[in-house]
Amino acid sequence: MTVIRGGLVVDGTGAPARRADVLVDGDRIAAIGAIPNPPPGAAAIDAAGAVVAPGFIDAHTHDDVAALDGVNMAKLTQGVTTAVVGNCGFSLAPWTPSPARPLPPAPLGILGGPGRFAYPDFVSYLAALGGEGGRPAAVALCGHSSLRALRVEDLGRPASPDELAAMIADLEAALDAGCVGLSAGLAYPAAIASSTDEVTALARAAFRRGGAFAIHLRNEYDGVWDALDEAFAIARAAMPDSPEPGARLVLSHQKCAGPLQRGRASELLERIERASRDIPLAFDAYPYEAGSTLLEAESARASRRVIVTWSDPHPELAGLELTEAAERLGLDEDAALEALKPGGGAYFHMDEADVDAILAHPLCMVGSDGLPADAVPHPRLYGAFPRYFGRMVREKRLLGLEETVRKATSLPAAVFSLGSKGILRVGADADIVVFEPGRYRDRADWREPRRRCEGVRAVLRRGMLESLPVG
Repeated sequence: MTVIRGGLVVDGTGAPARRADVLVDGDRIAAIGAIPNPPPGAAAIDAAGAVVAPGFIDAHTHDDVAALDGVNMAKLTQGVTTAVVGNCGFSLAPWTPSPARPLPPAPLGILGGPGRFAYPDFVSYLAALGGEGGRPAAVALCGHSSLRALRVEDLGRPASPDELAAMIADLEAALDAGCVGLSAGLAYPAAIASSTDEVTALARAAFRRGGAFAIHLRNEYDGVWDALDEAFAIARAAMPDSPEPGARLVLSHQKCAGPLQRGRASELLERIERASRDIPLAFDAYPYEAGSTLLEAESARASRRVIVTWSDPHPELAGLELTEAAERLGLDEDAALEALKPGGGAYFHMDEADVDAILAHPLCMVGSDGLPADAVPHPRLYGAFPRYFGRMVREKRLLGLEETVRKATSLPAAVFSLGSKGILRVGADADIVVFEPGRYRDRADWREPRRRCEGVRAVLRRGMLESLPVG
């Protein structure tokens, strides 16, 4: 047993904080309140001056490989106890190499080297995710691009009826194995040729089994409004008349990107709110003005600056501004971008006011969207949650502490049907973070993107105290 003493309990529901002790027995919360005489032998954690909250849930990650290690230090050091993997249409399963396709197509390689794609189905991947300790640090979405890579012979066209039937069967098997839904990344090479009807058929299969459908829109720049309409149309056509509680549209990493869209957060949020009147939905965002994905021209043109995060042909240029990389290559920026491919980039294409407005919305979850395999990852990998708390509560006072915690805990738990996670109550999973609100801040930046945050005093996952780095 473990007793967490003297902390300010913020339970994740949005209810007012209260001073209380928390008793953990095994992997469950046994009591919350005054516990003057804990059971003999119970370990004690001093939470005086700290907040005791449910372990944070990262609603949008690409930790598919990192989570297999069991201890994902990039997230644990932020107080994240559960990550949602398989986002943007790419997941480690189901995919196996074949003579026709020996390597995973873009963007699946973002997750790691081809040797990590060793899971022909989600039964094997989810078993590996649980590890020997049986305390998986992640839940998984099944990726549309991964389904296409396995079943569609020519990724430059929509799936044929037989191919679509095979993908639906694979998705249903994934959901039966324990996936929490489907994801799609319609802007990426493996999925851009897919039709709206193809995606609708797969979303319908997910919704029928109570799964979520998370979508990286087909365009996040000047075509974002049509892409939003497509996402809403897919959800409306796919949603059953009496949907299961987990059947929900999730709009991935919402933003106002590029010079023509910056400053339009109110319009974006109004459209989402209007759609939410007849579609169960939520969305996620990260607290940075820069995004990160594959190197590609549209994102570069829409950005004030670009940082190269990785490059296969020129690994020595990772971490440089695109302008500097181009100078070293003796090329203009457009030619340099092509010469650096395959590669990744961080794109400074948003405004701070838009980011804050989107993050503060009641339907918005926190999703780091970090890429652990990048040579020079975006700082959000190690800093998204303390940065979110710092901006919302301490620096700009856009939200109260209780609402800020809710949006990082019980909201994603409800969206992804995570049962007894995301709320501190008797009988719930003992996923708990103890953090000091005045010290909880990110330290990762572009010079040291893997620098861990400060202010987290303790993290318990399924009742077990995690070992965090000293300092």
